[in-house]
Amino acid sequence: MRSASELVEHDPFLDEELADDDAPWFDEEDEDFDDGVVDELDVAPAVKVEDLWVRYRTTIEHGGSTLSSRILNGKRTRGTRQIEALRGVSFEVPFGSVYGVIGHNGAGKSTLFRTIAGILAPSQGRVTVGGRVTPLLSLGVGFNQDLTGRENILLGGLATGLHPEEIMEHYADVVRFAELGDALDYPMKTYSSGMYARLGFAVASHLDPDILLIDEALSAGDARFKKRCMDKLVDLCGHDCTVMIISHGLELITMLAERCAWLEQGQVVQEGPAEDVVDAYLDSDDLRGDEPEVLEDF
Repeated sequence: MRSASELVEHDPFLDEELADDDAPWFDEEDEDFDDGVVDELDVAPAVKVEDLWVRYRTTIEHGGSTLSSRILNGKRTRGTRQIEALRGVSFEVPFGSVYGVIGHNGAGKSTLFRTIAGILAPSQGRVTVGGRVTPLLSLGVGFNQDLTGRENILLGGLATGLHPEEIMEHYADVVRFAELGDALDYPMKTYSSGMYARLGFAVASHLDPDILLIDEALSAGDARFKKRCMDKLVDLCGHDCTVMIISHGLELITMLAERCAWLEQGQVVQEGPAEDVVDAYLDSDDLRGDEPEVLEDF
């Protein structure tokens, strides 16, 4: 049997050739490392959409729906039609990033967000989310118009799964950001679209969202409100919140989003860096020579 001194002498971890203090602990030729820092980590994305299909049936009427058409054409007949709102959509959204979704009306953008939020069930495929999803899908959704703004702050927080104590921790911040003054004590059915947008964004962005979905909710606000929203979105991303935005305001997408998906007829036409996708979208409609306003309103 070897003595302890012999074991130490031949211990490979203490061998002078292997125990060089300057030698790296990884293979310098390993492409996964660069100067001791891991370039790519196997981290699950915040949102992963895999071969997503959403189909539904709708009723259609033959013979017209107006009184004159009914008189001229006689009895109407009804039928059903299957709509494929999303067809094989796939993409990933990294944690802590801003991701844009663009496309013409009817492209399937809102259906996509409603599916990610869990409002609609996929007909085929899978949606995986890494955290609590807070949707700001359209003006008024999630609010009770007969309740006051203050009451709807509590309602909105409860709808996202927060406890009343958690909501009250952020209550003052929501009120301060909304800047609605005495209008917070009025029923929301008296609110303008801009006031809806203010309160909706204030509630969604201040109640610790993990994944925030915004569907054209900023379009009703004025320039100052939009600027404050953009600043808040940047702040959220700095705290590991993931933001997904649907907007016809292409300038907003290029300013905020790192990556973007362009949808048409329920399919992904292009996915990649936001500026590249927006450029391709503009070129497809020959809008390159139009007025600058097209970036904001198209």
